[in-house]
Amino acid sequence: MAHRPQGGLLFPAMLALTLAFNVSCTLASPRIGNKIKSVTFLSPEFVLGPGSVENRFYYNIDFPRGHVGLKSLRAEVIDEAGKPIPLHETYLHHWVVAKYYQRQDVVENNGDLKFQQADSIFGKNSGICQGTVLRQYFGLGSETRKTDTRIPDPYAIEIGNPAEIPEGYEEKWMLNVHAIDTRGAVDTLGCTECRCDLYNVTVDEYGQPLSPDYIGGLKCCYDQTRCKVQQGYGGARRSLYLRYTVEWVDWDCDIIPVKIFIFDVTDTGKRLNVSDGLSPENGCQVEYDVEPCGSATAVSDGCIDVQRTSLTMPVSGYVIYGVAHQHTGGIGSTLFGEEGRVICTSEPIYGEGKDAGDEAGYVVGMSTCYPEPGSIQITAGENLVLESYYSSSQKHTGVMGIFYILVAERTPNPTNFLHSPIHIHEKMKVSASALAIVVLLGLAVVAVGLRYRLRKGREEGYQPIMA
Repeated sequence: MAHRPQGGLLFPAMLALTLAFNVSCTLASPRIGNKIKSVTFLSPEFVLGPGSVENRFYYNIDFPRGHVGLKSLRAEVIDEAGKPIPLHETYLHHWVVAKYYQRQDVVENNGDLKFQQADSIFGKNSGICQGTVLRQYFGLGSETRKTDTRIPDPYAIEIGNPAEIPEGYEEKWMLNVHAIDTRGAVDTLGCTECRCDLYNVTVDEYGQPLSPDYIGGLKCCYDQTRCKVQQGYGGARRSLYLRYTVEWVDWDCDIIPVKIFIFDVTDTGKRLNVSDGLSPENGCQVEYDVEPCGSATAVSDGCIDVQRTSLTMPVSGYVIYGVAHQHTGGIGSTLFGEEGRVICTSEPIYGEGKDAGDEAGYVVGMSTCYPEPGSIQITAGENLVLESYYSSSQKHTGVMGIFYILVAERTPNPTNFLHSPIHIHEKMKVSASALAIVVLLGLAVVAVGLRYRLRKGREEGYQPIMA
């Protein structure tokens, strides 16, 4: 009588090994096993006096290196002694951190922070504005101290993946700090909103004349400009730093990577590849003005300015985090999916005192969204609507209505693993104990099969062929 080939005994073991390995690298555990690492860095020194402005770009900053997963990034302005500076002294308009790749054969000139575009390639988030607009990985403003940037387990922002770094380049990071010293200002709100008349400028930082209808915004409060201060005010210049704390974990196959999407309420949908900056051809203008309401409008809408835009989501995925960015006067922002379903609402937190992190009249934080994994899904091509709400009881210039979301293409829910792609990352690590268990499982399957065959052989009168 013919008997089953010996190779058939190995198939169950191989199947068990394969399934066990794939499941271990597909199903993310509820918590990342790697220990979270945390390091605090300082930006280069910048010196501000009453009314002066810092808006510089620092390249090759201190940042985690290697193939890791970013978990959070927090920042604030401090002085030389490490004391936090309140917003009513130095207003932090924004800080952003972005990725770029620099050619490996480029030699830095004694720490020169000048950026040579010919030697570098900028890395971008997943969209959706074009060119150089809103391409950062992280970024906040006055709300930085009380806005949660924590990314929940088992998710993280993947950086340093060797497969994504262009050949001949290395991954580096850039920091932009925009701070305004408002000590002694004749109009503090006007200085923080970059009103052109207070800065006494008629051209932008590139020397181009400003349009007569451009009242205020980033084009008027660029680096080394100065906002009008009270006559005779004698505040001293001082050295300041942006202190930023980064948390991360070493990358492994249990981490689910997330994509960063940044939406802008001024986005008109225009997309021209030749446009890199904030030109009229670019759909994302980043800033807009809020006109004061009249008496009739005040009765009908309560003096609330509503800006709205429609956006198209380029990919599918699950939302795991969301937060808006607004300036003084903001009262909240909401991102809607199709049929009016709410994806995330983020509202400003206003301070009530004088201490750093609780400055009265300033936005000191933004509320965040952490949906249950798998509960908020967006599909490729879905039409999204972004709304930004500001009080229009007075005029505001240079305000923003930006919305960040983090999107994962899968969830840690085990029921989804058969429908999810298996991600095998470089330098994948399997613990010794897990490997031992898998090997023992395979050997046990083989032993059971051999025992079964021996018993059947005795019953049917033949002996198995031994090697």
